[in-house]
Amino acid sequence: EGNRFKTISDFKWAMKYNSEVEFEWKDKIYYITHPDGIINIHEEGGHLEAKEYSDANESLEYKVGNDRLRDIITKVKVWNRTV
Repeated sequence: EGNRFKTISDFKWAMKYNSEVEFEWKDKIYYITHPDGIINIHEEGGHLEAKEYSDANESLEYKVGNDRLRDIITKVKVWNRTV
């Protein structure tokens, strides 16, 4: 509960400072990393299907199953979060 994103602004701040995130949505695990300063999001085991984004606003359009990250980021269970 303490790691969850309370607002979209909270998520954007974390992305600005290259926060590494592991979260769960509908029984699937997802990771957000920042190789070379780019926001990389992928489902567990789906490194080849990873999506890359240049900024937090773009990353909020990532499809988490049938949902947009923007619509669920304050509802996901965050297992791990740096920063």
